[in-house]
Amino acid sequence: MPGSLNDPPSCCYTQTLMHQPQDVTVVIPAKDEAETISEILEGCRKVAGRVLVVDGHSRDSTQTIAEDAGLETVLDGGRGKGDAIRSVIPHLTSEVTVFIDADGSHDPADIPRLVEPILEGRADHVSGSRLIGGSSELHGGFDEFFRLMGSSFITACINARFGVRLSESQNGFRAIRTSVLRDLGLVEDITTIEQEMIMKTLRKGYRMAEVPAHEHARRHGVSHIKVWKVAPRYVYTLFKYLFFG
Repeated sequence: MPGSLNDPPSCCYTQTLMHQPQDVTVVIPAKDEAETISEILEGCRKVAGRVLVVDGHSRDSTQTIAEDAGLETVLDGGRGKGDAIRSVIPHLTSEVTVFIDADGSHDPADIPRLVEPILEGRADHVSGSRLIGGSSELHGGFDEFFRLMGSSFITACINARFGVRLSESQNGFRAIRTSVLRDLGLVEDITTIEQEMIMKTLRKGYRMAEVPAHEHARRHGVSHIKVWKVAPRYVYTLFKYLFFG
């Protein structure tokens, strides 16, 4: 079934020789994540040939920490996560690009699991799924309930429209063939870029897949996303990219 891979659970995963770090660039969009960025950077360096931090005009020392660690930084346009992702595309040169959040919710050790289907030629775009891998965050309150309900509705629409079987569409932890990323023509400025990436991948005939990835609770601070504020944009972009490209 398109859109799924029968991978073993994370606890049983062993890295194979297909994963070559020099083939992979990890991109970390970050804004005011000084408390967690160092640990994320260290983990990403172990599994990638290049790590780029896209700074969203942080008011803390996020950018300084990255530069002091010897990493390249890119300053985005200050309009949101989608803007950060689009800003880094001209700087990418490796075969595969991985996007990972800077708040500690994703484990860099899962990166080989994401890139392997691409390097093995089985997929062009692979999303981590917290619906399969589990979440320590997406439950317990009304905000989480509405996030999960909205995400499930969007994913169901994508599955019905494109004939795939994805379990979720909103996880920012994903790997994509860099040439495919360039071809998508992304335009979204905020986190709606994640569903835009999936729908445009499928619309253009590229292969979409997902693998289990556990979502950990944010380790510091609060999310920059206000569900009630961005919900209309999610609905608008869903129907826009489902039917009009």
